[in-house]
Order: sequence, then C-alpha cells, then structure tokens
Amino acid sequence: YDGGDCDDFDTKYPDCNVEYLSYIGDGVCDGGEYNTEACGYDGGDCDEFNTKYPDCNVEYLSYIGDGVCDGGEYNTEECGYDGGDCDEFNTKYPDCNVEDPW
Repeated sequence: YDGGDCDDFDTKYPDCNVEYLSYIGDGVCDGGEYNTEACGYDGGDCDEFNTKYPDCNVEYLSYIGDGVCDGGEYNTEECGYDGGDCDEFNTKYPDCNVEDPW
C-alpha cells in the first residue's frame, strides 16, 4: 500500500483497478476502464462528458469537441457529431461517412 499513500484512493474506489491511479481525478476525462462507476467516472473528471454524451462510447474521449472532425464512431448522433466538430462537414456532405473526413 505504498506507506499509506493509497489509503484514500482505496477507500473512495475500492473496486477501481486501473494501471495509472494518478489519472483518476486529474482534471482530464479518460475513457475506458477509468470512466466507470467503480472508478467514480474518472474521479468526477468525466461527469460533464457523460452528461452531454451518455451513449458515446469511443476510445479517445478527448477527440470529442477538439476542433477536428473525426469520422466513424465519433461522427454519430450519440457523440454529438464529434462534439460539433463535424457539423460543417456533415452539412457539405450529408451522405458521406468516412473514417477520416479531414
């Protein structure tokens, strides 16, 4: 238990088993195993994301709303069309769904 350094973490998230404990509650919403109930939705870092996009399940949450239109699973209604990044692309090419629209 690293001399007690992990006691607070273990108390808050007893079932959270992730590789990098320092990612929990660091101000950055990390996806995957970090954004789970067991890990407090990344120590609260993903609360806003999960409220906006409750059904968006992508590998890199930071791609959503980053100013770059990412295609595929990011450019979906569930992910807010990449957090709005793909709005212009979708208006110009409404029937085009490519992996890399840039």
